[in-house]
Amino acid sequence: MSYLLLLPILMVADTSGATVRGQYVEARTCDVFAGSCFANAETGQTGKNAVLAWKIDSGTVAGTRLDGLGVAAVVATSETMGLKQTVPGRAVLIVDERATKAQREALVKFVQAQAGGLVGDVVAVRPAAIDLTVCKCDGEACATLKAGTAKVTTRCIDVDHDRACSNEATLYGPLAKGVSAKAAYAVEHSFTGKDLNETWNAGGQRSAFVGSFVVR
Repeated sequence: MSYLLLLPILMVADTSGATVRGQYVEARTCDVFAGSCFANAETGQTGKNAVLAWKIDSGTVAGTRLDGLGVAAVVATSETMGLKQTVPGRAVLIVDERATKAQREALVKFVQAQAGGLVGDVVAVRPAAIDLTVCKCDGEACATLKAGTAKVTTRCIDVDHDRACSNEATLYGPLAKGVSAKAAYAVEHSFTGKDLNETWNAGGQRSAFVGSFVVR
């Protein structure tokens, strides 16, 4: 008589496609909610600077857990963002000062994957305190961000009082992958760092996005 020896099968979780999720804020130096005539007038003239920020609620990148950490990209490009770029963007990456060395490296990889060519030329990686809060207001488009020398404060767009014409629409989408967001009004949007050799103070525009992200 022969016996079949059954060996236990060890189930190993595949974490290579683990989901990373959290909150997202973006602000540019041009309107994203605008009439086409206004947007066309800005094309090539402005919209070449932006701040993108992620607060990771949960997730793993390159085998490293990033729960609760934040990261921001301060970007300068040669063309208006949202249009085809001829050269990679220059970027300062601000990583959460609480992160370990492995977590900082994973945060950089995460931003490079989500922002692509906009951060193709990383001129500096700076650790700093990052505070990103998405408020639970009507429309869920109000948020505050403080990431090193980058600041963004937004509120919901009032479609009656924030109009310059009668044809406004959300003409651009968010700059990062995996984002679900609403256009918002940037009350404050500034960068005062030295690494890009340029600074800006571009509040008072319909130039922001506030929402969430889910990526693998």
